[in-house]
Amino acid sequence: MNRRIIIVTAVHGPSAPFLPEAHESLCAQELPAGWEWHWVVQEDGTSDDVAPYVPDDARVTFRQGRPGGPGVARTIALAHADGEYVKVLDADDLLTPGALARDLAALEGDRDLGWATSRVLDLLPDGSTAGFPGDPGEGPVERGTLLDFWTAHDFRAPVHPASLFVRRDLLLALGGWMALPASEDTGLLLALNAVSRGWFSAEVGLLYRKWEGQATGQAAHVDPAERAARMAVVEARARALASLSRRCG
Repeated sequence: MNRRIIIVTAVHGPSAPFLPEAHESLCAQELPAGWEWHWVVQEDGTSDDVAPYVPDDARVTFRQGRPGGPGVARTIALAHADGEYVKVLDADDLLTPGALARDLAALEGDRDLGWATSRVLDLLPDGSTAGFPGDPGEGPVERGTLLDFWTAHDFRAPVHPASLFVRRDLLLALGGWMALPASEDTGLLLALNAVSRGWFSAEVGLLYRKWEGQATGQAAHVDPAERAARMAVVEARARALASLSRRCG
């Protein structure tokens, strides 16, 4: 039996047309002998808009459910995550060649690491890419360092949650993604870093598509009152987990 990496993707109607490109980026991944990937595509809803774009591939599982946002869709998709590791791939993003193998090598090489992220480039509508200033150097990300950076830089993490690769048991122990209308992935990332060390790969592992219909581009995402509430809950959870981890450790 091959060991598995489960790719988890939340999708809704507007982002569904990007699924074939995401699939192509998965098919370009090369894994060590004895490893395979399986893609769980979870629609955030029960429309007829997504299924036509789901690739006809035995390595792909498509499910639907009542809408609750991307965090809910990803978390319910864990019911079908039967591998040792979970990799996030948003429907409109693309993995770069070698991304899965690099993530896997980092965590297989050090059992003390709970998760990994990688450098991300924005994929702009004209096909060009743009980087982010201040990426950390390649290597381990020590516990608590993401929260310190995040609070000091207007609630922006130094690594991108859309590139997350994580041990499935740790992901489940933390309850999956946060029950928030947005920032649910940042909340999970800070929670992971509150209880475990991670890894950052300086090689580009993800192309993060920028397009008109993406959720993070909508006005509600930057509503000041909601943003303040989301950040307060994310921070409180991370600090509570760090405190519990110290007392229990």
